[in-house]
Formats: sequence, structure tokens, C-alpha cells
Amino acid sequence: MAKVFIGVVDQRERVVATGRFGTDKVGYAAMRKHVHAWPERVWAVEGSNGAGRPLAQRLLANGEHVVDVPAKLSARARLFDTGHNRKTDAHDAHAVAVVAVRTSGLRVLSYDAELEVLRILADRREELTRARVQAVNRLQRLLSELRPGKAKKDLTALQAKTILASVRPRDLAGKTRRRLAAEQLTDLVGIEKKIKSLTKELKALVLARGSTLMELPGVGPVVAARVLADVGDVARFANRNRFASWTGTAPIEASSGEIVRHRLSRAGNRRMNHMIHIAAATQIRLETPGRAYYRRKLAAAKTRAEAMRCLERRISDAIYRQLLIDARAGLGEQVEAGPGGHRGASHQSSAAGSHPHTGTSDQPLPGPAHPTLPAPVLTRKTVDSRPLQPAS
Repeated sequence: MAKVFIGVVDQRERVVATGRFGTDKVGYAAMRKHVHAWPERVWAVEGSNGAGRPLAQRLLANGEHVVDVPAKLSARARLFDTGHNRKTDAHDAHAVAVVAVRTSGLRVLSYDAELEVLRILADRREELTRARVQAVNRLQRLLSELRPGKAKKDLTALQAKTILASVRPRDLAGKTRRRLAAEQLTDLVGIEKKIKSLTKELKALVLARGSTLMELPGVGPVVAARVLADVGDVARFANRNRFASWTGTAPIEASSGEIVRHRLSRAGNRRMNHMIHIAAATQIRLETPGRAYYRRKLAAAKTRAEAMRCLERRISDAIYRQLLIDARAGLGEQVEAGPGGHRGASHQSSAAGSHPHTGTSDQPLPGPAHPTLPAPVLTRKTVDSRPLQPAS
């Protein structure tokens, strides 16, 4: 069973209590009881969007105040505190708590049941998509053995059914292959039915939340749901450059001397980067402003990869702008309508770019984002919790 180690520190960063607890119901109850003496506590969780997410969500559901501590900040605090970067449970817990005490502007987490449902369903659909690819590959292999030299690219369930109906093997091995292919086809049909049902459910949830992301070309229910689930509170990003850095669409400068160039960034949320890539590929296939922008970049001697990266940055900016519009509308603020009558539309904006003067080499700017929720008051104690791996 996984364990979690916590450390309690006061405003002077002195450790006043520690403990190791299980992540089951009994261990979680014991952990909360352990810190009951500090009613004005604030929980600092490292990796609240990763390994620490289950614990952070449980704490939020119970009305606790939780802030997210970036791993880079806790690593620096651990290095300065110990003189080395060797990890132990006690050092890690103390470093995370110290960051929470010293740092203002840490992201305050909030519990949103709708976003949690979107994340769960989006994850499930992603799993089914991978299962579909595996089922298609297995079916392709069996059909290629039943019909040598006649493999079909991008096989669909209907095509596989037609091919299978035309095959009548007489030998035992051929009959076995056909039977297994029929089983794989049945599995594929069931997976595609589940994917279709989940996509419909995601669309309904996105619309019920009042999001207008699907108004952007190339952004469907799956992309919109993943954006909403992973972004959470858009106010945690100070500007579109910070958002682009998080999505991995902000290029990194790699200039040398008089040669000015930029390279692809491998940082950021790669899942979000994949969603933006899907939107970009969809825009290129259709008659959209994004396709025209992509062609202009090709005409300007950009490679296909470079033009795609430019388009992805524009789509990142468009998504950020749309999220801001939805957030302001949710708060009841007035949003200027454009000449077309749609909220947030203007004669200078499009789905290919949320800002008419966006440059493809815009870099992220420093400075913390301002959360929409008030920052916690660290009046007495700060509690840190870090999820641990199961003991070997």
C-alpha cells in the first residue's frame, strides 16, 4: 500500500510534527486527525496534477485549503536547506513546506466536480482510443494472413466486415485465423461504440459548463474537454505567453551570433500539446483561416514542421483567449461583442490566432499568475504532504 509522509512547520519554518500514513480510508482519517491541533492549517502538495492529485482532491473535497508547490521550487529549497540534492522523505516534506511559507502567489487549488468528471471521462476515452488502435492492428495482421498482399490502410470496422465476409478458408489454420479475426472485429465494434458514446457525453458536459471552445475550428468535444480538465483555472496563467509555455507551443530561442532561429520546445504539458496538434491538423484539412495561415508560412519558405509549429502557437493563443472570455462570462462581466454579434468576436481575430499581432517567436514572460481564489493565510502552521511509492 502506498504511503504519504507529512511534515508540519510553523511560520518560522520549524518542524513541529511529522508522520507517515497510508492512503487508504483509515490512514487518511489518521492523517487528518494528526493535524487537528492546527485549525488554520494550509496543505502544500507537490505535483497536484500528477502523483499528488488523488490526495489533493480528497483534501479539497473535505474543505481543506490546498496550494500547489512546483517540483522545481521544492528542489531548490531542498538544495539550499541541506547543501545537497539527495532526496529523503523528511527533506522533501520540509522543502515543500518551506516553499509554501516563503512563496506568495502559489496556485490555490479548488475542488470542481464537473472538471473532475471531464478529466475522468477524457482519460477513459484516451484509453479506449489506444485499445482501438491495438484492436485494428491485430485485425490487420490476421486479415493480411488470410488475404496475402491485399492489406488495407486505415482499416475501419465496416471494411473489415466486408473483407471477412469474402474469405472462406478451408484449411484448419485459415479457419482459426478467420474465427480470431471475427472476435477481434466484435471487440473493435464494441470499442468504437463506447468511444462514440463517451464523445457524445463529453460534448454535453462541455456545453453544460458554458464553454465556447468548440466554436474554434478544429476543437471538438475531446479537445475541449481535455483543455478544460487540464487547465482548470485559466487565471493561473499570467498571459498568453505563459499559457503557450505550458502547452509546449512557445519556441525556444537557439540563436548563435547573427543567426537568429528558434527550436521546438519539448517542455510543458505534452498531452495538451497533442490536443493542439490535433486541432492544427484538422484546420489544415479544412477551409479555415488556419489553413490559409499555414499556406502563407509555407510560401514564406518555412518547412512543413515550422509552419505547423507556427499554427499551433496561434491556436494556443486562441484557446487562451476563449478561456478568458468564458471565465469573464461566468463571473458575469461584460464582454465586448464583435461585429458578427458573437461574444468576443472581432474583425481582427480568428481561430488561427487570438491576437492579430502574435509573433511566432513570443517567449514566456516571468512573473507569477494571480489566482482567482484568495491566497491562503499562513497564520500558524503549514502542512506538507508528499505521496510515496509503495514499500518494496
